[in-house]
Amino acid sequence: MSELTITVMRLGLLVALWAFVIAVVGVLRGDLYGTQVTPRRAAAPRGNTPRPAARGSAASVPAEQRPVGRRINARSASRDPNHLRVMSGPLAGTSLPLREAGILIGRSPESALVLEDDFASGRHARIFKGPDGWVVEDLGSTNGTFIGPQRLTTATPVTAGTEIRFGTTVVELRR
Repeated sequence: MSELTITVMRLGLLVALWAFVIAVVGVLRGDLYGTQVTPRRAAAPRGNTPRPAARGSAASVPAEQRPVGRRINARSASRDPNHLRVMSGPLAGTSLPLREAGILIGRSPESALVLEDDFASGRHARIFKGPDGWVVEDLGSTNGTFIGPQRLTTATPVTAGTEIRFGTTVVELRR
């Protein structure tokens, strides 16, 4: 072999060795420092900006002048809730659709609703569709899940308008 071939092979081996060392250092760095979680910006929730009331709509009429009775459609009265709305807490105003498979709630990034609440557990609670409607279940959280003043100990059925508290975050099922 020529002198040039041996020099090129040595340089190639040196480059491969350094690439291997850099890859090992990158893996070790990732293991030592873990996944970097970037905090969410405290921006206004998307799609929830109030719209001005249309002229002549119920919202533009003062409360004293609105009709007292309200027609209730039997079809809408029996409808199940279809989304979850955060009423108070760091994510107030956030809304997400309810899924038949269920929604996991907690601080873990794998949750459908990731809570930015120091009083919530990683996998805090789950809301899922049961045979008779929606059910909320505490997943063994440290600080508990509450419906009103009552702490949940078993899976509990919930309906539209029910407020559920996880730490300092309050959510409500809505139609």
